[in-house]
Amino acid sequence: MVSASVWQVAPPTGVTPQMLVVFAVTLAAVVLFVTEWLPIDVTAIAIMVTLIVLEPWTQISPTDGISGFSSPATITVLAMFILSAGISRTGAVQIVGRKITAFAGDSLDRQLLATISVAGPLSGFLNNTPVVAVLVPVISDVAHKGNTSPSKLLIPLSYASQLGGMLTLIGTSTNILASATSARLSRKYPSLHAFDFFEFTSLGAVVLVVGGLYLMTVGHRLLPERVPPDVAVDETGVKEYLAEFVVDDGSPLVGRRATTAVEASGVDADLLQLIRDGERFTDELDQRRLRPDDTLVIRATSETLGGLDDVDGLVLPGAGEAVDGADRAATDDRSLVHVVVPSSSPLVGQTLRSSTFRARYDATVLALRTRSGAVRDRLDDFTIRGGDTLLVRASAGGVDRLARTRDFVLSRDVGDPDYRSEKIPHAIAIMIGVVGLVALPWELLATVLVGATGIQQLSVVAGFQQDIMVSALAGVVTMVVAGVLGPGELYESVDWTVIFLLAGVIPLGVALERTGAAALAGNAVAASAGFLPDLLVLWVFYVATGLITEVISNNASVVLMIPVAAAAATAIGANPFAFVLAVTFAASTAFLGPIGYQTNLFVYGPGGYRFTDYMRVGAPLQLLLSVVTVLGIALLWGL
Repeated sequence: MVSASVWQVAPPTGVTPQMLVVFAVTLAAVVLFVTEWLPIDVTAIAIMVTLIVLEPWTQISPTDGISGFSSPATITVLAMFILSAGISRTGAVQIVGRKITAFAGDSLDRQLLATISVAGPLSGFLNNTPVVAVLVPVISDVAHKGNTSPSKLLIPLSYASQLGGMLTLIGTSTNILASATSARLSRKYPSLHAFDFFEFTSLGAVVLVVGGLYLMTVGHRLLPERVPPDVAVDETGVKEYLAEFVVDDGSPLVGRRATTAVEASGVDADLLQLIRDGERFTDELDQRRLRPDDTLVIRATSETLGGLDDVDGLVLPGAGEAVDGADRAATDDRSLVHVVVPSSSPLVGQTLRSSTFRARYDATVLALRTRSGAVRDRLDDFTIRGGDTLLVRASAGGVDRLARTRDFVLSRDVGDPDYRSEKIPHAIAIMIGVVGLVALPWELLATVLVGATGIQQLSVVAGFQQDIMVSALAGVVTMVVAGVLGPGELYESVDWTVIFLLAGVIPLGVALERTGAAALAGNAVAASAGFLPDLLVLWVFYVATGLITEVISNNASVVLMIPVAAAAATAIGANPFAFVLAVTFAASTAFLGPIGYQTNLFVYGPGGYRFTDYMRVGAPLQLLLSVVTVLGIALLWGL
């Protein structure tokens, strides 16, 4: 923990070498986050190490550098991931999904209403990232059965989850981190404090209603139908993949011209390259005759690729291993599924070869598509990034394994993979208990009980109220004791990328504050108060935070912007807490692209979206909510 005396040090006047060093580290962190040159969690650890090594300038000791791991925010987020996984493991959300399908029918208005009405409130009490991961196949299935393009529903699903995440303290990891940061800064700014569980529920409800109405009336009209309504949900709007097939020994295709071999398969596919002994051929393919072990690079739709996999003499290399005849016979009952790779997946930064995909998941990658289009390199050697979509052939057991793991988001409903439905009452009761321990007015209940019974000893009830971290950890233990989750499932329930990100950026926020860099930046922004009213300065912080979130991460933007916002508010004589809330809301609602918020990335492949689709729908929504949120903060908390 950081001693209270640290925060009593007045920020230095002018620019100091310490400030410049911290600004340089911050800039380097932003560049690494934007370029993804290193995985996000590795970047976070690099930030931590750099701050410690440069202690004479950053004022971050080794103890301070690793304090992010013991931060209440980090521990609380970790516990909330496990609690959310427990609810998901029971299949409760899938039951809700079936109710959505029954209600929505073929009416787009009802489909949108059901999507927003379920995703929003659920995300207020469960972490919104796993909520979207679970609902993507459900909503895709709703669209398919209702003859609606999934493109019309999946971005609204992601946006609604972000809006709903602002209903309570535990809706997003960003809220929890912002609360912890606000509590830490309260030593310097007395008007700041940790957020109560329902601190901003009233404003969050307004934001959810306004944003939901926008998505239902205007937003869906701005969304193109990237995926035709009559396309099976398995196609997920990905019209073009690139795949590789190897000419097997003894294949009847040997000796035939490469192009005629593809034409003879009877499917609509384009031969782009022939690879032989490491050499690539792209011209005169109609003249080159096939030899054993030649690799054909083919462009086609997912259905076509499935047909090519059945062509005699063409075999599919699975994670670097060729599929022989025995394997082919064993995979006749396998099905095609599309999976989206989230940024938290351990596959990010690996190749299909290095990840041993086939052995790990009992599934074979037919093809891969990146956020920018079909790949043009060897599949085995292509480095996977968050947002990539894999076309996978898997057995029933393999599909079940893919559905359970947090490594992927399946883009279609795969049925009920052995959910613990008998544990639904236990899981729901535990979540109610976690929320109740924090949210109930225990002091008031104690007063009422003592007054009604006259038993003074009942005043002990006033002490039942617990910190959200303690309450969440108690819920985790209870989940295991009740059998909702097994002990081994705790670790796979956690998005470790987020945990390491929090641990790495928290000390960066401390360095910004401790060296006076945050105060310097805050004073620079406060200079705008000379020609802008306080309300517009607040709006500037909201917009700036939203833009920063689009290029780094929501958690990183909160850590960077809250100290600056508090300093700026103090400099202009405004309410620092109002500025902290503006930063929190802006960081938790990223609508301009698929990168700023992971839920946006989850729906990118299944919706067949382009980057510009997010901007087209999200920019008006971001502008609308910036006005609604800033005015709401001013009215409810004052400036």
